[in-house]
Amino acid sequence: MLGVRALLRESLDLALDAVPPHIVPEDVRRYLEGLPGVVRVHDLHIWPLSTTHVALTAHLVMPDAHDASFLQRVARDLHDRFEIEHATIQVEPNDVDCHLVPDEIV
Repeated sequence: MLGVRALLRESLDLALDAVPPHIVPEDVRRYLEGLPGVVRVHDLHIWPLSTTHVALTAHLVMPDAHDASFLQRVARDLHDRFEIEHATIQVEPNDVDCHLVPDEIV
């Protein structure tokens, strides 16, 4: 019966787009905020795509330019550190007034 309960719980979490239990959102936020050039992170969302794949979206405020290798490195680190397979990251300059601030706005 324990297997059925675990499967039911996992199915409910998938239906609710809950953050997978092996990921601590605060750790992901700290990692992103600690990246060189990042001054703020907002609109961070983490959810399961399936029982084996996790997605992330985030806005990184970076006043200075970055190159494509920066985003590739971040995506690889998110996979290696947090098992996040699909990351979509939007980089914004400091002077952009994003309508999705604060994080509670989706």
